[in-house]
Amino acid sequence: MGNPHDRIIPVKICLSEVAALNFLIILCIGVFFSGCENGGTASGGGVSEAPARGIFFPSDSYYITGGKNQQEIFQDLFMLLEIDRQTGTDQFPVVQEIVMEYVREKEYGRLINFLNSWIAEYPEDPYTAYYFLMIAFAYIQQEAYPVAAIYFDIIIKNHPDLTVRGESIHFIALNQLISLVTNPEQLIGYYEALISRFPDKMDLGLAYFMLGRAYEQIGDWNGAIQAYAKFLPYYGTVIPGFPDAYTYAKQLVDFDNSPKDWTFENLNILLNAIKSALDTGNSVRLRQFRAKVNFFARSWEQEDEDNAGMAEFNFSDFMRGNRIHYAAQLDSESNANEAFLRTWGWSQYLSIWYFYFRKIYFPPDPEIHGRWEWAGIYYGEKF
Repeated sequence: MGNPHDRIIPVKICLSEVAALNFLIILCIGVFFSGCENGGTASGGGVSEAPARGIFFPSDSYYITGGKNQQEIFQDLFMLLEIDRQTGTDQFPVVQEIVMEYVREKEYGRLINFLNSWIAEYPEDPYTAYYFLMIAFAYIQQEAYPVAAIYFDIIIKNHPDLTVRGESIHFIALNQLISLVTNPEQLIGYYEALISRFPDKMDLGLAYFMLGRAYEQIGDWNGAIQAYAKFLPYYGTVIPGFPDAYTYAKQLVDFDNSPKDWTFENLNILLNAIKSALDTGNSVRLRQFRAKVNFFARSWEQEDEDNAGMAEFNFSDFMRGNRIHYAAQLDSESNANEAFLRTWGWSQYLSIWYFYFRKIYFPPDPEIHGRWEWAGIYYGEKF
């Protein structure tokens, strides 16, 4: 197993993708709820009304904005809000329309202040999770992404779920959080919540792979390998920024499940064993020295690919009647982590083979990590 960090491209799921698109569709079209259902741990068939208190905002307050017509709209809405308070009517539809007016006017600062003040005035309002969602949305429009993440996190940790036109607010918040947050410990919690709570609403292959990456980042290799093992059945899943995700995960999982009895303490010991087998023409010994998982044999032009079936590779078919030679020195492109040995005399069609050796990168097992393995063969002369 070579060091994967030399070729890993950090994955960042941008806000313009599916989760963000759903988020904007739900929040920005300006339609009223046909109903808002309590989710998560909430119980009961309905919702309680927000407590009635004094007039929330005077008509000449900071919250009246825009041109004359727009100011009249806001004045009417705040008047309706007071009427609903006095009559004990549910105030949410008016609050939601005020919020949508701020969205239409792109008055995100006033939207944030209005909803924060409302939440402070009515802390028991059953729609608080929705208000926090709108605050987070406003911060996204202002490109204050870390602040938006704080509000999404508050929704997940402190408020029961709500369903808005068939869409879970917790699901929206979690999807935004995996796009906004870089802390791997937080990402683990968010991905695990998505997987356990919303398995039918997401790309499980992508989620399991990204969960494995997050576990890697904190050094929890057991967690990483378990996540990668769950990712493998989702063959063909596209991981943005990581085109060889399946190969990487499969190699790590297969290596973890193997006996690892072909590894050598250092490169010199491995080379001496290989050369001895070649000198004596001992194909059985040579076969014993190669890696038993993830071993490859391909031309230099071929891309990395799944090497299933390499266990049947038989050196005796190529060594019988041939004297195999090898270079006195390793190839000049060899380094501290990988090495190439040129050999020739294998067959009249493909006489030259380069043996490829690499230092094992496998932190889960300190006794194996840093040892060497014969990992593959390249056919033909190097370019």
